[in-house]
Amino acid sequence: MDLATLIGLIVAFGAVGGGFLMEGGSLDALVLLPPIIIVVGGTLGATMVTTSFGTVVRAPLYLRLAFFSKAPNRAATIDQITRLAEKARREGILGLETDLKKIRHPFFHKAIQLLIDGTEVTVLREILETEIAYIEERHRKGIVFFQKAGGFAPTLGILGTVMALVHTLGNMEDAGTMARSIATAFIATLWGVGTANLFFLPIADKLVMRHEEEAAHLELIVEGIVSIQSGDNPRNVRTRLLSFVSPEQRSIPRR
Repeated sequence: MDLATLIGLIVAFGAVGGGFLMEGGSLDALVLLPPIIIVVGGTLGATMVTTSFGTVVRAPLYLRLAFFSKAPNRAATIDQITRLAEKARREGILGLETDLKKIRHPFFHKAIQLLIDGTEVTVLREILETEIAYIEERHRKGIVFFQKAGGFAPTLGILGTVMALVHTLGNMEDAGTMARSIATAFIATLWGVGTANLFFLPIADKLVMRHEEEAAHLELIVEGIVSIQSGDNPRNVRTRLLSFVSPEQRSIPRR
C-alpha cells in the first residue's frame, strides 16, 4: 500500500468532512443517492464515450497501481546490471543465459534475451525504445481516463444542481420546504467538485508520477544493456547508470 496516496486521501476527505461538521453540518445530509447517481454515473458514462471499453475495464488496475505500486528500485537494478556486465566481461555474453531465468521483470528479461541473441547495438536500442513507447501509451490511457473524469465530474455536479433547482422552483407552495430543497440541490455540485479534486485528479497525477518512475527505470535498463553489448568496462557502465538515481541513493562505487 502506498501510504502517501492513502493518507493523502484520508486527510483530504477528513479535512472537508471535518470542516463541514465544525460548521454545524451533518454528514447524513451529504449522502444522498440522486446526486451520487448523477455525478458518479454521469461522469463514468461521459468518460467512457471518450475512451475505449478496454480502458474502462482496466480502471481497477490503474487504481491498484496508484494505491499499491512501488517505485522501482533503480539502485538495485544498477547493481544487477553491473554484475551482468562483469560476468559478460569474464565469460562472454552467452554466459548470461544462466541469469536470464532469474530475471522476472518482463522488459529486463526481454532486453537480456535480445542481448544473448546477439542483436546489433542500434537494433537493440531501437527495439527496446519501441517497447517503451508502447508501454508509455498504455500508461497514458489510464492517466487520461482519470483526467477526463476529473473534468466531467464538476460539470455533472452543476447539471445535477440545475435539475434539482428546476424541480424545486416548480414547487414553491411551502417556503420552508423550498429552502431545504434548494440547499439539497447543491449537494450534486459538492459531489462533482469534491470527487474531481479529491479523487479523480489526484489519482491521475499519482499515475503520472508512477509513469515517470517506470519510464526512468526502463531507460536505465536500456542504457545498461546497450553498454554491455558495446563491451564497455563494468565500472564505466555503473558510473553511467548512477546518473539515473539521486546522489543520496548512490552507493559507494563497487571495486
